[in-house]
Amino acid sequence: MSRHVQVTFDAHDPRTLSVFWCEVLGYVHPGPPGVELPRGADPLAAWDDFLARAGVPEDRRNTRSAVEDPDGHGPRLFFQQVPEDKTVKNRVHLDVRAAPGLHGEERMAALEAECGRLVALGAARVRRQEPAPPMESGFIVMTDPEGNEFCLD
Repeated sequence: MSRHVQVTFDAHDPRTLSVFWCEVLGYVHPGPPGVELPRGADPLAAWDDFLARAGVPEDRRNTRSAVEDPDGHGPRLFFQQVPEDKTVKNRVHLDVRAAPGLHGEERMAALEAECGRLVALGAARVRRQEPAPPMESGFIVMTDPEGNEFCLD
């Protein structure tokens, strides 16, 4: 039997990081437990209301956030607030598959276009790895707004 996977990020600002990854992946924020959200409702506003009604102090309302694949195929991403800064390279990172099935210059052009979109969302470009067939098809290394490495693949 296979298992579902959740990828957890340590963060200073879970909400902002979850909004970034929502935009990168086309994911959605789930609503609070037991709350049926009307179509088009803002799930983050629903969380604000839910936490206020639950008596969670305002300074504790940004300690966690999550995003999910609306189609239910990809892993859930969970963001938890931690006090310490990121100090070293990630040992695990996400590969965002932005150019599946493309090769050579067509692939790299698609990756560059996506890189531009993600930089506008708050990502930073680190470096580009050129294609080196047959083993390397090329990718772009980036970081999210809190410095977590990921690759456009």
